[in-house]
Amino acid sequence: MLIAGRDSIRGWLRAFPALPTTPILIVGGLLMWVGIARAQVSYDNGLDTVFAHSSTSPLWVSGQVNSIFQWNPRFPAQYSGTNSFVNASKAADTVVFTLYTGLQLTRTTEILVDGESAGGSPLSDALGLGGFTNEDAQRDPSLAWTPYFARAEIHQVISLGSETDSVERTPLSLLTTLPSRRIDLYAGEFTLSDYFDSNAVAGNDHMQFMNWAVDDTGSYDYAGDTRGYTWGGVIDFVDRWWTFRFGEVLNSKRPNGITLQKNLQDAHSENYELEFQPALLAGRDTDIHFLGFTNFGNFGDFHQANELFLEGKTSTPDINAHPQQVALKYGFAFNAEQDLTEYLRGFVRAGWSDGQQQTWEYAEVDQSIAFGGDLQGTLWHRPRDKFGVAFVGNGIANDHRKYLSLGGLGLNLGDGALDYGAEKIMETYYNFPIPIHNGLFAALDIQYIDNPGYNRARGPVLVVSTRIHIEL
Repeated sequence: MLIAGRDSIRGWLRAFPALPTTPILIVGGLLMWVGIARAQVSYDNGLDTVFAHSSTSPLWVSGQVNSIFQWNPRFPAQYSGTNSFVNASKAADTVVFTLYTGLQLTRTTEILVDGESAGGSPLSDALGLGGFTNEDAQRDPSLAWTPYFARAEIHQVISLGSETDSVERTPLSLLTTLPSRRIDLYAGEFTLSDYFDSNAVAGNDHMQFMNWAVDDTGSYDYAGDTRGYTWGGVIDFVDRWWTFRFGEVLNSKRPNGITLQKNLQDAHSENYELEFQPALLAGRDTDIHFLGFTNFGNFGDFHQANELFLEGKTSTPDINAHPQQVALKYGFAFNAEQDLTEYLRGFVRAGWSDGQQQTWEYAEVDQSIAFGGDLQGTLWHRPRDKFGVAFVGNGIANDHRKYLSLGGLGLNLGDGALDYGAEKIMETYYNFPIPIHNGLFAALDIQYIDNPGYNRARGPVLVVSTRIHIEL
């Protein structure tokens, strides 16, 4: 059970129809957008990249640019604190540049090295929300535009049988034929979201949803630095329609830190996932994931921080006011995607973490459920257009709530007080090609957030976004 009483999952689902008329206006606006987009000139249904890429060359070079502009109007707030989402009208933008390179050494071995640069600034410095509105957001402004290596890894395939499958070449894998039964070994620098908690409907903020709690399970506090990258290894055992994977990686030295802890006695992370692709509907793809994680690090304990404050030993609750220690944070997640028709897909995510230890890297969410789907534009004669809608409910554990109520500051949150209510989010987007050249895309995205930062004394918040994406 994720949250008891009125904040249970059932309570969240009952609450969604109570989002006044805003969802109706959002859907109505997007339908108008569809009408406008449909009136545009026709475009080529060919490549999805600006430049053509070989399916046989051992060398791969490509790139992408993703630019997101977001704006929120002023919204009601009885009070604000240090880490609140700013209730004044604000605008912000972020840009991410990525260079993908790869070298296929043999039919079973490849090396990937990717460079990246991210800049701009998110709304409210990415503070004040459990499910933040922009997955490209960087929470450390001092890192803006500094180029860095995003990936530097080797992938080795060990065949366990003669049967093979053809797969599409992508910037993250150059191999086009894989054994149906195999072991995949990955080692080097990468992000855990490359391999764990993936979802084809809700897992790509460059072409789909933008919210943290939609593109990933909000309660999955996956290890990495402030940009989400880490060093380690992943092993996959693949047997046709099911896969088991395990990942051992480094955690950061401090919350939202750019430096990884290389001493495994002080910090490390284990990640476990079972993936199934059963034939539930004839001719329709199904993908189901069961995920678990155990993170070890110098984590603070919410109960301990509350007690130290109430005993007068700290002036305010401080989750970081503790001696060096190695604590355990763990959690579980489920996510699934299902093709419903030729043009319609659905997804669901649900996650839980223990909620006693502080949020270290990702979203300040202890329990989360999200569901929704996307619709391909073939029905209105634009087959590369995509319309999506998602609903999210986020919650935090009792000691975490108490910590924020007493005035403590978390990784993302801290209004100075808290009138607790589950954070409820609705997001909808329309993504379409720009009819100038292949590889150019634009999107309109609208997010409605009730009880931002789990606080009924603030909000609701409306965030309107536009996105330009270039696949090179």
